[in-house]
Amino acid sequence: MKALIIILLIISGTLLNAYELGEPKLPFAPKTYAAPKIDEYIFIDGKITDTEWLEAKWTDYFVDIEGDLKPEPRYRTRVKMMWNDYYFYIAAKLSEKHVWGTLDVHDSVIFQDNDFEVFIDPDGDTHNYYELEINALGTIWDLLLLHPYRDGGQVAIDSWDIHTLQSAVYVDGTINDPDSPDIAWYVELAIPWEVLGECAQQSPPLSGDYWRVNFSRVEWQHEIVDGKYQKVAGQPEDNWVWSPQGLINMHYPEMWGYVYFVDKTPSRDGKVQMFIPEEKAKWLLRQVYYRNYSQYRTTGVYTSDIEQLGLMDIDHGIFEWPPLIEITTSTFEATISLPNTENSVHINNMGKTWKTQTVEP
Repeated sequence: MKALIIILLIISGTLLNAYELGEPKLPFAPKTYAAPKIDEYIFIDGKITDTEWLEAKWTDYFVDIEGDLKPEPRYRTRVKMMWNDYYFYIAAKLSEKHVWGTLDVHDSVIFQDNDFEVFIDPDGDTHNYYELEINALGTIWDLLLLHPYRDGGQVAIDSWDIHTLQSAVYVDGTINDPDSPDIAWYVELAIPWEVLGECAQQSPPLSGDYWRVNFSRVEWQHEIVDGKYQKVAGQPEDNWVWSPQGLINMHYPEMWGYVYFVDKTPSRDGKVQMFIPEEKAKWLLRQVYYRNYSQYRTTGVYTSDIEQLGLMDIDHGIFEWPPLIEITTSTFEATISLPNTENSVHINNMGKTWKTQTVEP
């Protein structure tokens, strides 16, 4: 059990201390994607040959997890998404000259192999979200996360499973054969809404709804020893993602992309132009969370002094600033009112965000 806890605290090789928190070193500009709705079912075989996949556009190619701070990935990766009333469909193409895998037991720590990872936060509050990892052998590790590791306490429920998940891997080449060059491996997933509904306000989503989603690819440098693939000792893994995180940690759900569930793709490239006041307000409040988190770690108390937090000159756009910050001995809550509405957006010391509506007496 102790070993499992340690492993979960360094999940995806990204976190050395469960209580450390860094601020993303990127502007807030998550990727967007419009997933079209289909009436049919997709046959899950990993080959992505169903004609319905033609309705979905490819995402941008993956970039380094830190974004432009690091070089472009050595291999290309991209994803398609679709949905119907029963499943969230995901397809990925991972270009690869050497396809290998070793782990073949469900709920193994899959990122110890090269893998493809899915992260889903249905309601966008950064709490109660899903993670799924799969390697080239098709072995799955699925997790329910109560909140990001940075917020401490019990985090991952490793025993949680995506019942009725459909998954398949297709290798364009030969797996675990160093003498045979490969082209790519493909992942195809059908994730049931009945399982995702556990953490969603609405599942399946309504047309026009958006969820926070991201994808990661872990890639290890390897060498060939006695005719077998072997990771290069002492070399860290590469982390390539769809929507960059701005730091080496996938468990910042606020940096994940926005996936819109639509009836048909609204643009040639499958992207969505968006400005959602609620999401901008969340990001402003997130700055209060980052700074007060560090404040508490340093002094043992939170503060409502926006100048002390270094946020006096933040670009707050259409929102009134500073926000209302209420402090107790061990918690804080910050609130921003949404312009021209009766709604407010909140964040607490655990990083959870939510929206409320003012009720007139």
